[in-house]
Amino acid sequence: MSFSSQPKSEESDELESAVDQAISACGGDMRATIRALILANEYLESEVGELMKAVSHAYARGRFNSYSG
Repeated sequence: MSFSSQPKSEESDELESAVDQAISACGGDMRATIRALILANEYLESEVGELMKAVSHAYARGRFNSYSG
């Protein structure tokens, strides 16, 4: 397979920009940046868990129909 290097470069540029923004938001303190990212990740993981429980509960009650292709 042959992939163009341009989308990879754009993705890399966006990631680098996001990294710079995160560090800047924490006043340039790398430890504070890592701490903030870990906390944000833990929050998002807990949200995913809650949403998975809610969907599973609703699915079990027949509120969602499965896709039958």
